[in-house]
Amino acid sequence: MRRVNKNERVRIALALNGRKLAAAAEPRTLLSDFIRQNLGSTGTHVGCEHGICGACTVLIDGVAARSCLTLAVQAEGREVKTVESLAAPDGTLNPLQAAFRANHALQCGFCTPGILMSFTDYLARNPHPSSAEIREVLSGHLCRCTGYAGIVKAVEEVASSAPAKAGKGDHASEAKHGGRGV
Repeated sequence: MRRVNKNERVRIALALNGRKLAAAAEPRTLLSDFIRQNLGSTGTHVGCEHGICGACTVLIDGVAARSCLTLAVQAEGREVKTVESLAAPDGTLNPLQAAFRANHALQCGFCTPGILMSFTDYLARNPHPSSAEIREVLSGHLCRCTGYAGIVKAVEEVASSAPAKAGKGDHASEAKHGGRGV
């Protein structure tokens, strides 16, 4: 195994929101910092830097993950999606974003990108969650402004309009922490 100098920069290539990008970074660079500073995608917010608040949640190969707990080198060759991937190119909000807007599910908006990404993953796997399941997923996020009622209502609205699927799985415990592992 080759020993890497901590100040040495390595090339990291990944697909960010459908675009193949690469940049050099130190091996210890966090994915959250790499996305924001090296790739210029600032929608991913960094709050606690300990994986507790969920503001930095992104999708890595379709699974919610805390980007402040993930090294950028771990995303080498993978598909990373941030909140910028949700709206259409013309700016039209996706159904979850539109429901957040309609239900006043955000105030300052700092935590919103991470919450949107966690529910994007969760609703893809469990399109008809119960209110309790929604609250379980939401328990992996901290928001100081909304009181969470609008967020729950927005997710319920999206879930109620989703096509019915046979066999509903319980994925709340997996998504609770935004898929902290990579």
